[in-house]
Amino acid sequence: TEPSAAAEADATVDATADADADAEPVAADAEPAAAPAADTRPETPAPVADAEPVAEADTAPAAQPEAEESAEPEPEPEPVAVAEPAQPEAETAAEVEPEPVAAQAEAPATGTSGTAEAPRTDLPPHLRDAYAAAGGVLRQVGLGEARARVYLVVDRSGSMRGYFKDGSVQRLAEQAVALAAHLDEDATVTTVFFSTDIDGVVDLTPADLTPTRVEEVNAGLGRLGRTNYHRAVEEVLAHHEKADPARPALVIFQTDGAPESRTAANQALAEAAGRPVHWRFTAWGEEDGKGFDYLRKLTADRTATHFAGPAPVGTPHAEFYEGVLTGLDL
Repeated sequence: TEPSAAAEADATVDATADADADAEPVAADAEPAAAPAADTRPETPAPVADAEPVAEADTAPAAQPEAEESAEPEPEPEPVAVAEPAQPEAETAAEVEPEPVAAQAEAPATGTSGTAEAPRTDLPPHLRDAYAAAGGVLRQVGLGEARARVYLVVDRSGSMRGYFKDGSVQRLAEQAVALAAHLDEDATVTTVFFSTDIDGVVDLTPADLTPTRVEEVNAGLGRLGRTNYHRAVEEVLAHHEKADPARPALVIFQTDGAPESRTAANQALAEAAGRPVHWRFTAWGEEDGKGFDYLRKLTADRTATHFAGPAPVGTPHAEFYEGVLTGLDL
């Protein structure tokens, strides 16, 4: 039995040796195999390194569109912001569109000879308020289409000194010229200054009626005198006859007292009967004063009296025009 055991041991040694011999070649074979693996490692990182920048580059552009897309919603409100101011503009346009309303406002101020005329824009600033008030009252009393020559008569009796100084006469002249700007194409007011006789006659227009014009005229007319109505009436009639006797005329006759001769005044006004001349007396002073008895009782043809009170310089334009124009039939 021992040989067999020895034989078995030898066989085992031989087998181990064979296995080792076989293993060495395998190890030798493995080393070359490992070498290629080592060679491939550097090659593999290179593509990976190249791939990483590409990935980063790919990622960056991808992020930019996202940022742009996130920023794109911000401009979207801008159209809304633009649309909001546009709405008030549309509303304003809608408010301005009613041209018929503007036309209606201008229509009453248009001419009265059948032709469309715009309101005057050439008046100096100190006449514009009176002009606007005159136009409103003319339409109110049904004279929006009237045409007439306008005359102004100014009392230069001794008691008138204070009215010249406080600007009452200047204001009256401005009111007369502003009224003439509606009634007369030339807007010219022939103004007669009277006292004992005719002190002076001047034509007042918007262009030459400065805020000190009346004061300058009055200073050159000499001393104040008495109150002869009839001389002023005669002067107006003579001028009207020479200018255009067929044309209606409105005479604003200012005074602060009674005529020196009632008989002479009545006779002069009687001669005016039948002519298209309308006399509107504007009395300055206390209405119940005895000096106005003549005017309160006056019944001559085409005459009427407006009592302006003791402080005419403070009378509103519209109130003055209502007193002068109400009941007038041009």
